[in-house]
Amino acid sequence: MIGKQVEAGVDVGNDGEQSRVGFQTYVPRCLCGFGGESKRPPARDQLEFPSYVRQMASRFPHSARVTNAPAALSEVRYVNSAPIKEDAARLKRMGGRFSECFMTAPSPGIVATTMLNQHYDSHEAYLMALAKALANEYRAIHDAGLVLQIDSPDLAMERHRFFGHLTDAEFLKQLELHIAAINLGIDGIPRDRIRLHVCWGNNDGPHIHDIAMAAILSELYRANVGALSIEFANPRHQHEYSALRNNPLPAHMLLMPGVLDTTTNFVEHPEIVARRLEEAVSVVGDRERVIAGTDCGFGTFAGREYVADEIVWVKLAAAAEGARIASNRLWGR
Repeated sequence: MIGKQVEAGVDVGNDGEQSRVGFQTYVPRCLCGFGGESKRPPARDQLEFPSYVRQMASRFPHSARVTNAPAALSEVRYVNSAPIKEDAARLKRMGGRFSECFMTAPSPGIVATTMLNQHYDSHEAYLMALAKALANEYRAIHDAGLVLQIDSPDLAMERHRFFGHLTDAEFLKQLELHIAAINLGIDGIPRDRIRLHVCWGNNDGPHIHDIAMAAILSELYRANVGALSIEFANPRHQHEYSALRNNPLPAHMLLMPGVLDTTTNFVEHPEIVARRLEEAVSVVGDRERVIAGTDCGFGTFAGREYVADEIVWVKLAAAAEGARIASNRLWGR
């Protein structure tokens, strides 16, 4: 996994979360209080396009528990640090070929909206309990010398799912709360060692109910992080660089625009990647603060991968080549 990334030209990488069943549903290995089954509300896309739901079910009949993950049945507490320490030690041992290594961990909000609350008096109480518990996971990653990536699709995706019954204004109030939970969990970790990943859901569905980037950007900027990783390659959000032009990235933040769509087997041409990076630089206004990324992970749950394995490496190589083209243009060499 790491060797193939390096061969493709990836400079900043990780181990692909190989030890986890899902990017957020793995947390019962370190937290107690979970059991039973969540009944996660369907997304609006699922309600309006039942044939899409049937197609997904036939494509991934044996994927990991996603909509029926365990629920919080009692007090959530951090009880087992051994798995994250093992993960971090393994990545440190194997990741020396990268110029920098990062490790992911879920936001309190994405755990709260997928592993539903059946114990706490309120969503806020559950959210903050998760923030305090997951703070141990975040600190372990930082203490291992790795860059911490908070995976937080709840900040965009859950607008049309868990919070689908709210107005946009009401959702933004919840968004503020979810950012506060992230800040509580990462308190004490230097922000230049943390990046925040935000997406509208790593699937090839209609996405016609996605909230606009312009609506959430100000709240994302409240996160005490040093980099923002956000989707720009998929067809629903490629146009939203204008949001960054109208509401500029804070001076302390890097932008990691997605230059690869992680839900399609189309291989992006390096020139497309270069153009996406050049557009990102034009809105940020600083070529030193843009790093090429992917829209999301290529496999966020065991058994559910949209892109064939062998094509992943070709897409990553295209991103690396596109980054070289953009760098040559931007630095004039």
